[in-house]
Amino acid sequence: MDKNYFYSIDHHRSTKIKIKRSVFICTLEYVTSIEKAKTFISRISKENKTATHNCWAYILGEKGDIFHCSDAGEPSGTAGKPMLNKLQSYHMSNIAAVVTRHFGGVKLGVRGLIDAYSTSVENTINLKKLKKLVQTVSLVLEVSYGFNDILLSQIKEYFFIIKDTVYTDKIIHTIEIEVKNYAKVDRLLSEYQSQGKLKFNC
Repeated sequence: MDKNYFYSIDHHRSTKIKIKRSVFICTLEYVTSIEKAKTFISRISKENKTATHNCWAYILGEKGDIFHCSDAGEPSGTAGKPMLNKLQSYHMSNIAAVVTRHFGGVKLGVRGLIDAYSTSVENTINLKKLKKLVQTVSLVLEVSYGFNDILLSQIKEYFFIIKDTVYTDKIIHTIEIEVKNYAKVDRLLSEYQSQGKLKFNC
């Protein structure tokens, strides 16, 4: 995992574990705002209103600097914080987690609760590969057939994805570049444009 980036999920995912007759169901959701995180938490809590607890945590922001969690009735520090810590340990952002607990009649103790909520979140994170959260800018490049291979070779050292290519009398690429690399790519493309080798806009 590259700690220069943050990670999230593509689609809603959920797992269930049973510990000493208590059932823990973790649900993760990709969210982009506090409002969407709260809407998700409220929905899962309503869907599981007969559960003993619906504990939650969320992280937002480009640097994962917006976060909150709740023990939702469990002893202080035994649910929400372990859930949040687990999300942070995977360098996640734009993520909300709810762990629904159906009490089975056997108390787990403080350590047992921390481990149960943490494990529930970790199992769900590990269901599938996480997606890297990358800020990108789109560019449209119009280049001649003769210069195309040279251009692609020049920009390959920068993270870029060719989203679309149209072949006319010229080759027109729509590409995405990481924002952090944009200034360098812009200088390179501007130089080629001044030489009449391509046209580009964003």
